[in-house]
Amino acid sequence: MIPVPAPETILIIIVTVMAAVLLVKWASYFLKRSTRKWDLDLTLIQVLNDIIKYSIYIIALSIVLRELGIDVTAITVSLGIAGVSVGFASRDIISNFISGMFILADKSFRVGDTIEVAGQKGKVKRVGFRTTTIKTPDAKIVTVPNSTFSKTAYVNYSAEESRRVELRVNLDYDVDIEKFESEVKDVLMGVPGILKDPEPGLIVLEFTDTGIKAKVTAWIPDPRKVTKYRYVIASHVKKVLEGYSKQDQMQGFE
Repeated sequence: MIPVPAPETILIIIVTVMAAVLLVKWASYFLKRSTRKWDLDLTLIQVLNDIIKYSIYIIALSIVLRELGIDVTAITVSLGIAGVSVGFASRDIISNFISGMFILADKSFRVGDTIEVAGQKGKVKRVGFRTTTIKTPDAKIVTVPNSTFSKTAYVNYSAEESRRVELRVNLDYDVDIEKFESEVKDVLMGVPGILKDPEPGLIVLEFTDTGIKAKVTAWIPDPRKVTKYRYVIASHVKKVLEGYSKQDQMQGFE
């Protein structure tokens, strides 16, 4: 028959659990306020929050087990005896934790950066104790184990302060490439937010049966606004191309 814990033991267990939950919530609230007040790195705050949370829960669990009369030392010894199986089971957890520490120390990426790893591209929403969460452009939430970043090459599109925006265009063979590049450059140089150094330009990619494939390039100071400026560039390039169409129509009337 399972012995019923004494009322004092039950009370201590309840208080311990409640205190652990409240401490975790208080720590999370304090860290969030610290982030806003002192403009701290959100990535660091999230990792610290996970470390504090798991530490509090582990301490609370050890107190509860002790009050129930379970020898924590004996459990530790048992885990040592079964060290091989536990080692294999916890290998990924430890690997993910260590990789998370390297991400934090190296500042490989931060919350808010746009990264691409294992075929998934999106904005970093959370860097946690074991995993990193990214949100793709189509609003999918992807959870990536931190160990993936130590095994797989990944791209941080927000690593540099400036970012090149590219727009692919297909030009007719009767378009004067040099004139078109000059006109596009002049137009984009006057657009607020587009850097003048490096200058906007045109890169010819290949000549095909349907025309000349090229891409218009321009640099912006904020890597988070690539989509916005690609649309801005597209609208200005369209106006330049429409100018060529009007000239062709006028020549037709002559």
